[in-house]
Amino acid sequence: MEDRVTGYASGVFELARAEGQLERVESELFNIAQAMESSTELRSALTDPQLPIERKHAIVDDLVGGRASSLTVGLIQFIVGQGRASDLPAIARQFVETAAASRDRAVAEIRSAVALDDETIEKITSALGRATGKSVEAKVIVDPSVIGGLVARVGDVVIDGSIARKVESLRQKIKPN
Repeated sequence: MEDRVTGYASGVFELARAEGQLERVESELFNIAQAMESSTELRSALTDPQLPIERKHAIVDDLVGGRASSLTVGLIQFIVGQGRASDLPAIARQFVETAAASRDRAVAEIRSAVALDDETIEKITSALGRATGKSVEAKVIVDPSVIGGLVARVGDVVIDGSIARKVESLRQKIKPN
């Protein structure tokens, strides 16, 4: 599966770069992948082998048509049409990492229970850059399961300052043996 995901991500990257839409497609694919990961209903519909391709394409059009570039919509339609909708989040992640690497940067995936303002994102990005020794660009995900605080991932490094983790840690400490 890894080779397939990398192959699709590389193809999407080359096409977006050739069309001069790398940053736009990167942002749109990232957002669509997040929508898929957070919606069981959407994920089920796009991966259902019983649902006709035409219906899946209509779902994609309803979801992003008119709000995303025609290139992004076409790429998603192609991936879904190839029966690879379940790979879409992984393809998007690999694509985002490839695009960031082309700019000599690493991707910091920052999860927060609430939307973050630009100043806060800049401070977090700067701190992550110092902590990892890399130039970092942030992709922020609003994830209510974090409850409060943040979870940041840069490559294989995860910094979990979430309230959810602290609650789980407390639960483990008071759990009877």
